[in-house]
Amino acid sequence: KEAEVTIVEKMKDLSAQEGEDAVFECKLSRETPEESQWFLGDLRLQNNELTEMRVQGNVHTLILRKVTPEDSG
Repeated sequence: KEAEVTIVEKMKDLSAQEGEDAVFECKLSRETPEESQWFLGDLRLQNNELTEMRVQGNVHTLILRKVTPEDSG
């Protein structure tokens, strides 16, 4: 049985000006075959022209492009 996956480095609070990109990262205790799930409030985010999700090893990254005030949360 594989060890439980935990977050070892949480996302940091970030401030961005309207129109800028915001980059969030968190680090897990180990690599996982599953995709990460990112949410903005109750809305599950999907990859598109304004939202990019990446995984490199055990680091999971969310990029919100051209943020607006509605992206805060």
